[in-house]
Amino acid sequence: MSATAGIYRTSIAHVRRTPLKNAFTYRSYSWYVDVDHLPVLPRLLKPLAVFSVADHLGDPAGTLRGNVEGFLATRGVALDGGRITMLASARVFGHVFNPVSLYWCHNAAGELRCVVAEVHNTYGERHCYLLETDDAGRASVPKEFYVSPFNDVEGQYRMKLPEPGERLAVSIVLERGGHQPFIATMDGKRHEATVPNILAAALAVPLAPLLVSAQIRWQGIKLWARRLPIIKKPHHPSQEAVQ
Repeated sequence: MSATAGIYRTSIAHVRRTPLKNAFTYRSYSWYVDVDHLPVLPRLLKPLAVFSVADHLGDPAGTLRGNVEGFLATRGVALDGGRITMLASARVFGHVFNPVSLYWCHNAAGELRCVVAEVHNTYGERHCYLLETDDAGRASVPKEFYVSPFNDVEGQYRMKLPEPGERLAVSIVLERGGHQPFIATMDGKRHEATVPNILAAALAVPLAPLLVSAQIRWQGIKLWARRLPIIKKPHHPSQEAVQ
């Protein structure tokens, strides 16, 4: 087991303000890992957490570091071997779904250079946003990716993504026309990735990736039942070094 790995037991909230109001909160947990030292669980616990390169950006036959660096290279960013940490869900009994995976990318001197937000939708697509955050972890970027059938790709994301410590507190706010139609937050407390803590997280939220996916789909069904208009999914061109 990697000594740098941690587990955040999280509370995730989604708030939709317009044109219909809808809000829900669910519990989950995320792993925080060094991409060069991915945890390997004991054989009997392995079904509870498997880290697969194929679940993330880039070449599934490559490495997480190589794939993140490959994406950054397309944007003119070089880390020179600096540390990369990732916040994401692992595979649980063969299932995984990461609405967003976050990568904090440091330079060789250990300074935070940028953050990559890798967003997945329920259509099997992914898109990466490169964020140059300020000292508080804040950054803004145009929305470019279709995530929800009830939201088009117009607007601006305002994200707050400070590096996780004892506490995790990240937020993503969609801004459009002077309004904030959608807000997502994820908060949690760090636990060391010990066997008791892994078991506790898995028992508290069994099959967490499936539950997250089911929650998102169920909320979509409820919005559809309330006659919120569905927006046709546009073609999503593959990003270089991402898909």
